[in-house]
Amino acid sequence: MNRRRFAGAAAGLAGGAVLLKTQAPPSWLASNQRPARSRVAILTAAAYSDKLDGIVYEGLRLFDLQLRGKTVLLKPNLVEYIPGVEINTNPWLVGAAAAAFLRLGAGKVIVGEGPGHQRDTQLVVAESDLERQMKDRSLAFVDLNRDDLVQMKTRSSYTSLGALWLPQSVVSADVVVSMPKVKTHHWAGVTLSMKNMFGIIPGAVYGWPKNVLHWHGIERSILDICSTMRPHFVIADGIVAMEGNGPLHGTGRALNKIVLSDDPVAADFTCARLMGLLPEKIYHLEQAARSLGNGAVEAIHLLGEEMPERIEPFTVLPEFEHLRRARLRDEKVCGIKL
Repeated sequence: MNRRRFAGAAAGLAGGAVLLKTQAPPSWLASNQRPARSRVAILTAAAYSDKLDGIVYEGLRLFDLQLRGKTVLLKPNLVEYIPGVEINTNPWLVGAAAAAFLRLGAGKVIVGEGPGHQRDTQLVVAESDLERQMKDRSLAFVDLNRDDLVQMKTRSSYTSLGALWLPQSVVSADVVVSMPKVKTHHWAGVTLSMKNMFGIIPGAVYGWPKNVLHWHGIERSILDICSTMRPHFVIADGIVAMEGNGPLHGTGRALNKIVLSDDPVAADFTCARLMGLLPEKIYHLEQAARSLGNGAVEAIHLLGEEMPERIEPFTVLPEFEHLRRARLRDEKVCGIKL
């Protein structure tokens, strides 16, 4: 579908809004996409600088990815720009990831995002300083809110959407890399690599801030999106994370970590554990671990660093306080001391 047909599709979605909010379809996955074992690399990075080029390159080498001639789409988290607040995936990390994939043989690397809050995508790209990073590295950018579209049937039925209109640039990429900013989230508990895939859903069809997905339920929508277009790889920005009232109004938290993985579920479980939270108690992560990827410690092979021995749990809103309070059994499962 091209952009001239967006209006009709959007009107149809809006017209069914009342019905969509009231439906509660069964939560089942149509196919099992969980690998037998997943790989995760935890890397330490002290700051955002050109040193990230080497750190990300060495981290990617641990996975022995087959990239020769392939098109890689990097999907960072761009929400909006607030001066002095680390909300978005940092441009230095996006640039370092692009350089690493090209160095490892990728034929082409593009950056794509469809912000849910700011309708002027190019404004966010410019204000966040991503524009300069892409210019310095000769990278192309695609606005996923307004790209040409392909309809794909959902591979799960957590919502009643049945099908999703997805950007052609995402569907045609050989490798889709989710690059979230590690943050708490005032509705979903956390926003990591799976929640980051909201940005591939075109606002020109689904509204701002992707309101059709909100009507269906954020966590249910996360599951349908990721089962349908499961990211192939994850590079999570936890160098400066966010705690408290995320994803916009929280407080910066220096975690000094980057998380790489070939499994978005394993990546998100690992990120949540690094945040001192219990991923098993987060609905969309618990559900995803049933068929989309691995959450159990024994099914995740750490290629880089081990989990820290002690972690100070992230501050969360009161309704998510239960994510921070682990019983002895949960502490042993997480492999960390709280």
